[in-house]
Amino acid sequence: MRQARFAIGQVVRHRFFPFRGVIFDVDPEFANTEEWYQSIPEEIRPRKDQPFYHLLAENGETYYIAYVSEQNLVPDDSGEPVDHPRIGEYFREWRDGRYVPREHEHH
Repeated sequence: MRQARFAIGQVVRHRFFPFRGVIFDVDPEFANTEEWYQSIPEEIRPRKDQPFYHLLAENGETYYIAYVSEQNLVPDDSGEPVDHPRIGEYFREWRDGRYVPREHEHH
């Protein structure tokens, strides 16, 4: 099993499509439906044997949840936070260019 290249709380962008997002979960390899996988055009369909990331994603028009293979992500170096309305469900703050996950809160 490979080590994931990106971390929870990291802001990334899609290599080919115009959206960016913050990672809130990672699957060590593909864990979505076969129907979802087959809906991806064959010429850009990613391998299943790599980490897949759940993103709180945004583009110029909307916010959504995206599921993206590691090979199709690159780091987002803009230094800008993501404006997704569900950020607060997963992260407690934006610090030093990344989001701090809620589960690391100590009382």
